[in-house]
Amino acid sequence: MKHKSGFVNIIGNPNVGKSTLMNKLIGQDLSIITNKAQTTRHRIKGILSEKDFQIVFSDTPGIIKPAYKLQENMMDYVKSALKDADVILYVVEIGEKELKDEELYKQIKQLKIPLIILLNKIDLVSQENVLSEIESWKSIFSNATILPISALNGFNIKETVKIIVNVLPFSPPYFSKDDVTDKSERFFVEEIIREKILKHYKKEVPYSVQISVEEFFEEKEIVKIRAIIYVLRESQKGILIGHKGLGLKRIGSEARKDIEKLLDKKVFLATPIKVKKDWRNDNKQLKKFGYGS
Repeated sequence: MKHKSGFVNIIGNPNVGKSTLMNKLIGQDLSIITNKAQTTRHRIKGILSEKDFQIVFSDTPGIIKPAYKLQENMMDYVKSALKDADVILYVVEIGEKELKDEELYKQIKQLKIPLIILLNKIDLVSQENVLSEIESWKSIFSNATILPISALNGFNIKETVKIIVNVLPFSPPYFSKDDVTDKSERFFVEEIIREKILKHYKKEVPYSVQISVEEFFEEKEIVKIRAIIYVLRESQKGILIGHKGLGLKRIGSEARKDIEKLLDKKVFLATPIKVKKDWRNDNKQLKKFGYGS
């Protein structure tokens, strides 16, 4: 049997379950998940390999109208995802009708590659509602394959993989069969810390934060990590630190436990906070933090 391989890019509005879906598809927690919009900032590849196929999934930021340069970079990832995909997974939820960017919505309608619309979170509604939604999406995207799923509960995940493999091009694998992502351990350390901040802080603070691993020393029995938490303003630094330093201590403790699971080793984690004014609109800083080309 010939081998199939391809790039399958996941797009959709914020909070429709794209990251939960990719984690379920590859069987590992790569993308961080919170109930806040804009949790995903990068394109994160997750690789699913079997004997006769390899699927390179790409989780992308939720589609928004950019308010600053960081968000413009995030939307550039989405635009590139439409251009370099072999297959597009368009994730929607019940009651949703279109993307929050009209131009991107038009581009999806004009795609010449296989389009699979995954109607997520069906566990929250009745079967009649699901059937009605399927018919509604069929009327908009007549050439798309439409599949109801529950990413959270794993419903129709295996069926999603079967549909993807059916439309993948014949090709040798693009990555080693042992690879599960193209991102480094440092990247996932940064994401774990950012996830804890998203979890515990509200309003603008989580969206003003950037994590940068400055030191990563792996010794025989321990990994020593120094990760800088950058914020926009001095007041945000105080909010993160919290009363008697308890806020920062909680972030560090929870992050360290997850990082130890990731690295399968004891971890010493230092998380100093620094102010980097207007970093979200500074192209030089954004490039340093790994955004853009």
